[in-house]
Amino acid sequence: MINSTTYSESKEDLTRRLKKIEGQVKGIQRMVENDKYCVDVLIQVAAVRAALNKVGTMVFERHSRGCMRKAIESNNQEAAIEELIGVLTKFIK
Repeated sequence: MINSTTYSESKEDLTRRLKKIEGQVKGIQRMVENDKYCVDVLIQVAAVRAALNKVGTMVFERHSRGCMRKAIESNNQEAAIEELIGVLTKFIK
């Protein structure tokens, strides 16, 4: 529907978080390669999932406050609501 980015002002923070997540995933890969204890691996997997959820929530919030507002102001409410429902459904799976 609307292909603009409203997360530009938080791009630096998002990028920093994603790089940290990338490092965490590489660390988990090393843990598996080195046969580390399952519980320790699972704890790290949970940490990565939580970090990814935070990034997703930040982008979703920006989308809701920016793109959705623009769509409502330009009388595209129904399409914006459908898009929001679709993305939320995918995000919470």
